[in-house]
Amino acid sequence: MKFKVAALAGAVAVAMATGAQANDLNKIDSVPSYQKYSPWYTQGQANIKAKPFAALSKSRNVILFVGDGMGVSTITAARILEGQLKGMQGEENDLSFDLFPYTGMAKTYNVDAQTPDSAGTMTAMMSGVKTDVGVIGVGEGIVRGDCSTVAGNELVTALELAEIGGKATGIVSTARITHATPAATYAKSADRDWEDNSDMPEEALAQGCTDIAAQLVDFEANLKARFPQADRVDGIDVVMGGGRRHFLPNDAAYNSADAVSSVEGDRTDGRDLTAEWKQAYPQGVYVYDQFGFDAIDPASTSKVFGLFNESHMQYEADRVNDIAGEPSLSEMTSKAIDVLANNKKGYFLMVESGRIDHGHHAGSAYNALTDAIELSNAVKAAVESVDLSNTTIIVTADHSHVFTIAGYPKRGNPILGKVVSVGSDEPELAADGMPYTTVGYMNGYGMRDLGNETDADEIYGYDINAGRMDLSSIDTEASGYHQEALIPLGSETHAGEDVAIYGAGPGAHLVSGTNEQSNIFHIMNQVGKLEANADKELSKPAPWWRRWW
Repeated sequence: MKFKVAALAGAVAVAMATGAQANDLNKIDSVPSYQKYSPWYTQGQANIKAKPFAALSKSRNVILFVGDGMGVSTITAARILEGQLKGMQGEENDLSFDLFPYTGMAKTYNVDAQTPDSAGTMTAMMSGVKTDVGVIGVGEGIVRGDCSTVAGNELVTALELAEIGGKATGIVSTARITHATPAATYAKSADRDWEDNSDMPEEALAQGCTDIAAQLVDFEANLKARFPQADRVDGIDVVMGGGRRHFLPNDAAYNSADAVSSVEGDRTDGRDLTAEWKQAYPQGVYVYDQFGFDAIDPASTSKVFGLFNESHMQYEADRVNDIAGEPSLSEMTSKAIDVLANNKKGYFLMVESGRIDHGHHAGSAYNALTDAIELSNAVKAAVESVDLSNTTIIVTADHSHVFTIAGYPKRGNPILGKVVSVGSDEPELAADGMPYTTVGYMNGYGMRDLGNETDADEIYGYDINAGRMDLSSIDTEASGYHQEALIPLGSETHAGEDVAIYGAGPGAHLVSGTNEQSNIFHIMNQVGKLEANADKELSKPAPWWRRWW
């Protein structure tokens, strides 16, 4: 069902001079009416508040982990692979979040799509309102690619509410930090592909829309413009991921030391957003390699901006091959928590393992699963770094993939291997006389044996090779093996089934049951008092300088 919401006409006027105007300022809510009264929002809020002990569930810190593309089959296969890498049979192993006390499910569909994309799903998780495919931080009244439809459809996110309420905020991703999932924490865009100004049509630029990278660097100014009375807003405290090209001018003079392209930057407006960030936060630390990351002292650092790759960060299995070195997801998670913990009011942190999704799109179960294992390591690092009596951790996915575990392999059979049945030592043969693997894909690029290659994206340099192949002499457990796919496509696709939600800490029981994906926002909002704290800050009397200026 598609809920139509009315756009909020006009902008909020900034009142300064009179007492009546000051009172008007104090009446502004942190969540705009068109968001707050959306059926997605009201129903989600009611659903969460109706659960037992919801009102008693309060948390100082909230951490949201998103395994991009981490469906249930991915979790199962990653659990088995990790166990087998430990020398176990595998099935009995537990990933770190398997041990969380509460588990539920989330329905992932977008307003206009049965099988979703990351932009719409993450917007739902961050705002409590479901929206369309391909748009970021805006409601379903948007028309994808039409800048003129953004105004009045902007949604306030959990991260923005935390900022307004005075909490520290952070974003960590192994994808480009301007990619759909991380971008949905801070940006408002009619198209997820508008990562820098060179990606945008001239019409959108002329109409005043700004690219996602610029919105990240200008986040503090933009949020203050929307909420002039939000005195605690001081910008996102930790930003770490990839995507450096979207922040640099299209000029080789701005190349980083580990640039892969002859000209690293893509921006055509001449803006060096890394320099602008450093100017805005002179006390902050900008880093782009492992050495710079290791040098960060969390105890004395208030702001971190880390862009560790020109595009996406490396797959975990390929990370050692990075020119300048990259921190792992678990390393970034630990350091982010240590920096954010300096804020006595608490923090909101979103951590994405973005390359699980990319491994699946490339038809590489090895890369998808090893990145899922690293997400488990990052969750473990978080659990060891925080006090679960005042920190709520949620682990979930934005969507799944057409990734299957099938056949009848015996217990302990290598999860990436060929199917060997109970009582046998030889691979089973299908009706076509050829062996087959336990894991595979419904669609995608198809089988390719790249030996010991650890970068799944190498597959795109070859032709599509879908359909059945003779695997008799192929090592399907090798890092460079890409599984067979039935339907030939230039990229394997997402799937539409529900994904799991895991919870630990205060209010974690609220993840239980089958939820609309937008309910995840309401869980975080409830336990972290995000909207309540933001409203409290906005209702404070304006400072003397605003009343008398």
